[in-house]
Amino acid sequence: MRRISVDTITKNIKEMCIEANLFLTDDMRKALLEAGQHEENPLGVQILNQLQENLAIAGEERIPICQDTGMAVVFVKIGQEVYIEGGSLEEAIHEGVRQGYVEGFLRKSVVGDPLIRENTKDNTPAVIHYEIVPGDGLQLTVAPKGFGSENMSRIFMLKPAEGIEGVKNAVLTTVSEAGPNACPPFVVGVGIGGTFEKAALMAKKALTRPVGSHSEIEYVKDLEEELVDRINRLGIGPAGLGGTVTALAVNINTYPTHIAGLPVAVNMCCHVNRHAVREL
Repeated sequence: MRRISVDTITKNIKEMCIEANLFLTDDMRKALLEAGQHEENPLGVQILNQLQENLAIAGEERIPICQDTGMAVVFVKIGQEVYIEGGSLEEAIHEGVRQGYVEGFLRKSVVGDPLIRENTKDNTPAVIHYEIVPGDGLQLTVAPKGFGSENMSRIFMLKPAEGIEGVKNAVLTTVSEAGPNACPPFVVGVGIGGTFEKAALMAKKALTRPVGSHSEIEYVKDLEEELVDRINRLGIGPAGLGGTVTALAVNINTYPTHIAGLPVAVNMCCHVNRHAVREL
């Protein structure tokens, strides 16, 4: 049995909230740099260069990459041989988010009730997803999610007969309707299968997969590549002002589903696709 204190978890969550909002992961930096080399529209190239300049300023001045520092989404992969000591795991995560957003001077965007809409003033609570796995490891992923892209996400409950063409149409329709509102170039997370909520969770988690990696399932890998190509031929381009780079990646997760259904969730993400991952 391995013991991990709640103080350690809080400290890491705090640091990760700040890190994710100030710095891009290496895969996203590389993807944006390559996008500038592939973009054919001069205005698109100019916008991508401005995004690079923005990233440099954010890192040097230690200010957020984007003014919308998002709602904190936390994925927790915890080994069944881990014992959390000193308090509640969930409260430790919320406290880490609280400290990160307050001490990091990040915008607080969470309201305590979806209809009364009074700001909680510390960006809590976080949205937390748990996965219990064998062993004594603890992996934390913090993914601040801005709502410019979140608001353009969709879920489709397709008929099984719609098949793979229905899936393609769902993704392309979502991206087309998102247009400039989701701050392209996009990373598109897709969840296929499971149930209504499982598809959405898979789509969200797909956004944390490194850009440039692909599904181990051959037909899914082919689908990812085809959709990136078709999205980039929509002409939306950087900032929605036209161009040949609209998507940096399409990441797809799949899961078994019911004979009567074909759930498809499409979670749009802007060009920063913020997340930080740590193993404790």
